[in-house]
Amino acid sequence: MTGAQLLSVQDLSVTFFGARTLQALHGVNLELARGETLGLLGESGSGKSVTLRTLLRLNPPQSSRVQGRILVDGQDVLALQGQALQHYRGAVVSMVFQESGLAFDPVYTIGQQMIEMIRAHEAVDKAAAHKRALHMLERVQIPQARRRMDTYAHELSGGMRQRAMIALALCCKPKLLLADEPTTALDATVQIQILLLLRELQRELGMAVIFVTHDIGAAVEISDRLAVMYAGRIVEQGNVADVITRPKHPYTQGLMRSTVAPGMRGKPLAAIVGAPPDLACLPAGCAFALRCGYAIKTCLAEVPQFAAAAHQVACWNPLVPTEVVSSAAHCNAMPALS
Repeated sequence: MTGAQLLSVQDLSVTFFGARTLQALHGVNLELARGETLGLLGESGSGKSVTLRTLLRLNPPQSSRVQGRILVDGQDVLALQGQALQHYRGAVVSMVFQESGLAFDPVYTIGQQMIEMIRAHEAVDKAAAHKRALHMLERVQIPQARRRMDTYAHELSGGMRQRAMIALALCCKPKLLLADEPTTALDATVQIQILLLLRELQRELGMAVIFVTHDIGAAVEISDRLAVMYAGRIVEQGNVADVITRPKHPYTQGLMRSTVAPGMRGKPLAAIVGAPPDLACLPAGCAFALRCGYAIKTCLAEVPQFAAAAHQVACWNPLVPTEVVSSAAHCNAMPALS
């Protein structure tokens, strides 16, 4: 069940400074209701992970600049400091990282780190925190959970470590979970188990989720809405059925046609020509124009903007939705839940 708005991202831009200056995000706008799942799609380097890290205020302040506004449950995230920011990270918004090994300190046990996190956010004694941590490990279906409390992260298998990271992220019951390609390094069977677990826990805790993935089939199964990113901008967003089966942006169409689906054995994939642009020297107009077979003169000169609609596209020459029926519409990465 989705409810009132939880997240509002308004005109979010992120610039990094170093040997070269590059703008990783350009005017990103997102909204997310309570209990809703937004799938974030796009090639590597499109800005998906930067978006999540910015929502959690993880970008290095000395070498980055963030502009725009982020509201979570009515709270101005970019204005948070000190204890308020510490509480926000973990108790309000939490993150499941792509590499589970990076989420744990190698010199502390899984249980020690979970207990420390719970006590950092809530006024509970060690016994109560231990009980909560053990419950979460059991909830994510880690076998012999009590024994695993005294285990170090490197002693767990990849799938079990991923479950432990989910338990760590959820032990303070956040309102918003940021999942950054949480199943990429896992085999297909474990991927399905983790996705089913995430969706079950979301329903149980009433969380909103932003799910970053390269797997369009997984995005179809777990998401309510999809947003497609390219070169730091969102180029299309809408409900899953519209974006997957009736994509309007040529880039989204390219993603769908380059996805393996049932019945495609022996057939070549339709790759998107060219490569993503250099973020340090983006073109004046649409960043996808030089790779696009539908580009017109305006595309090279002006950046397209969204028009108000349920199915939004930022394109000067959008496709007629009925022209495209994506093979990705038939992807089934995981069994459906009621």
